[in-house]
Amino acid sequence: MSEDTIAAISTAYGPAGIGIIRISGPSAAEIVDKVFQSKKGIKLKEQETYRITYGYIRDKDGGLVDEALALTMWKPHSFTGEDVIELQCHGGMVVLKKLLNLLLAEGARLADPGEFSKRAFLNGRLDLSQAEAIMDLINAKTETAASAAANNLQGLLTLDIKQCRQLILEIIAYLEADIDFPEEDFERLNQSEILQRLEKIVRKIEKILQTFKGGRIMREGLKTALVGQPNVGKSSLLNTILKTKRAIVTEVPGTTRDTIEEYYNLGGIPLVLIDTAGIRVTEDAVEKIGVEKTKDVIKEADLLLYILDLTVGLTAEDEAFLQETPRDKVLILVNKVDLLPSEKQGITTQIQDKLAGNRVLFISATEQIGITELEEEIKKLFFSQGLEIKNEAFLTNIRHKRALDLALQALESARQGVRQEIPADFISIDLKNALDYLGEITGETLDEEIINQIFSRFCLGK
Repeated sequence: MSEDTIAAISTAYGPAGIGIIRISGPSAAEIVDKVFQSKKGIKLKEQETYRITYGYIRDKDGGLVDEALALTMWKPHSFTGEDVIELQCHGGMVVLKKLLNLLLAEGARLADPGEFSKRAFLNGRLDLSQAEAIMDLINAKTETAASAAANNLQGLLTLDIKQCRQLILEIIAYLEADIDFPEEDFERLNQSEILQRLEKIVRKIEKILQTFKGGRIMREGLKTALVGQPNVGKSSLLNTILKTKRAIVTEVPGTTRDTIEEYYNLGGIPLVLIDTAGIRVTEDAVEKIGVEKTKDVIKEADLLLYILDLTVGLTAEDEAFLQETPRDKVLILVNKVDLLPSEKQGITTQIQDKLAGNRVLFISATEQIGITELEEEIKKLFFSQGLEIKNEAFLTNIRHKRALDLALQALESARQGVRQEIPADFISIDLKNALDYLGEITGETLDEEIINQIFSRFCLGK
């Protein structure tokens, strides 16, 4: 338990009906009792845990600051595992800051970013993956992302990791008993049994890793870049998807000089839509910068919506771009189908023939033709099994993925050692490495500096 008591505003800044200040530490009741006066004159330190008390916040001169509710949660039955009081008052920032300053004047310390969650971790209330899931839940942009974060907060990922670690520990125990007591009569694992157990662990880890592609997208958003030559309808498509006039649309090529980034909830998938400058050779200094930014976006994007103008057809520049770009990253949208004269309908077949083997949709951004089909295609590309978040772990964190990848490498090294019949103590080293990598996910084998760095990314008051 920490010896100091911390306090911070836990609700978002800005006018609101309610604002909350959280206080945690051994002196929480003593400090709050100096600024909070219950209507019945009862001291908070005399209240039971999980009890709400109505009263008033007063300054040192006895002046009324605000009405408030005080929620008491005594250790170990609180979020941090320490004595915690949450003061709920009106949400104006003037009131909240004044109350916070009163608490700091009475001996509380302003909490560091993420310090409440860090204390919950250090006091055994959460492991590290659960603590990180809190921020995922706070930052979730869709219900699907929130469900995945809630599952990890519940400890489903932790459960899978602990099961893998337990299986590894059992193998290590057999190996080291054989090393230390070679003449003793006890059950031993033969080569086949060790390999079977290792295979079971590997399959379990691989199953978790398979969720990372979808999990990362739900956590960070699917980076979707709208790319193409100038004036093919990129900005019109952005406006149509967002159902708002977010980007300027004109008939003048090169209108978009910079990238425009917007979030869009596509049936549970958080899309990060990026409208880019048209790709072309230009002497305009500002447009040149925009084209360079477009190239950077193309490298980082998960999906490229490459837009063609049906009335112009497939240009040499289009063909060059598509030849240089991996097909699995590109969905080609042939735009302006509503503008093609009837006598030129043959151009549609020509384009289809030239783009054979690519994913192609014919649309009209302005008339909203093919937009529903576009959205369904994006869902199929990245969530072919559907978007239902079942009661299972979902990998969303790149730190967790790295640790699992390294654990798999160590387990594969152990499997090779078993097949080659190398001494058991060398196999045990690989298994202990895998154990440590898995422990990094839950925080059991991370050093303090890395733990501090992780919690420093949390918001103040959490």
